[in-house]
Amino acid sequence: MIYPKSLEKGCRIGVTAPSAGFVDEIDLVRLESGIKHFEDLGYPVVVTDNVRRQEKGRSSDGVTRAGQLRELFLDPEVGAIIAASGGDYLVEMLPHVDFGIIRKNPKWIQGYSDITGILFTITTNLDMATLYANNFGTFGMKEWHSSLWDNLKILEGGDIEQESFDKFQDGFKPRVTGFEGFELEKEVNWVNIYPKGWEPGTELALSGRALGGCLDVLLNLVGTRFDKTREFIKRYQEDKIVWFLESFDLGSEALVRGLWQLKEAGWFEHAAGFIFGRPAMYRSDTDTTYAETVQAVLGSLGVPVILDADIGHKPPQFTMINGALVHISSRHGKGRILFRRK
Repeated sequence: MIYPKSLEKGCRIGVTAPSAGFVDEIDLVRLESGIKHFEDLGYPVVVTDNVRRQEKGRSSDGVTRAGQLRELFLDPEVGAIIAASGGDYLVEMLPHVDFGIIRKNPKWIQGYSDITGILFTITTNLDMATLYANNFGTFGMKEWHSSLWDNLKILEGGDIEQESFDKFQDGFKPRVTGFEGFELEKEVNWVNIYPKGWEPGTELALSGRALGGCLDVLLNLVGTRFDKTREFIKRYQEDKIVWFLESFDLGSEALVRGLWQLKEAGWFEHAAGFIFGRPAMYRSDTDTTYAETVQAVLGSLGVPVILDADIGHKPPQFTMINGALVHISSRHGKGRILFRRK
């Protein structure tokens, strides 16, 4: 596994828009605030042209997005790349991405949600670690939440233990100034699903090589020419795979079909277990809970599953290192996670 060089003071942080860009005034305020935060910390920020543009949900066409990402990978002064925002159309740029350039110029690249499309592809195709973590807009809040400081520490090379948070924001909240932080309103409560033979109530532990992202996007990748997942998990089968997954707009019916598709495609061979983030917009037409939905497909694998973890769309979220070794422990509704870059 290739781990990009850690971020050092003076290195530039590149911001690009591989999916949606920013044109709303509040989003632009948040962008400028994030730039100032990083520059005050000693990290100059370079922003590609497409970040402050958007038309029909896209910052620019796929060729342009791939080209501006390429520029950041080729820039020797850029130490890390953070996606401006998520969105819906990142897949349009994948056919135009120069993966050879990325392989020759490894750098940390991070984001979440739709950014799964490039992160997961880089990790599984190039054996290069990526970060499933905050998009750049999140760094625009006036006072950084501790999860953002943890994110920066990991970019700087710190192998820190991340602990579950006390409360989370349940859904999307309107912004007025652009400087708003998270509205922490509900108690964090991890849910353990024990396979047969495990004693309920005991600590549930997962160890292996972390891989995952947003399920909505992963389902678009399976079976395409960018899908090298089975080859990846075979290379690391001795480590086994700890899948971290979260869903944006998948109801119970779509989630069952989606997990079934990935399972039948061979993605879950050599799985040590699963950890799911809090779903963003889960619903069910059949009165089926999220736990029942997940177990309907994954229960037969006989591996532990953790639900409602601090991953993805309902912040705050962990910084997940795609491709790294990971140890996760969960008990009494709380958990810890530690990555090792080996």
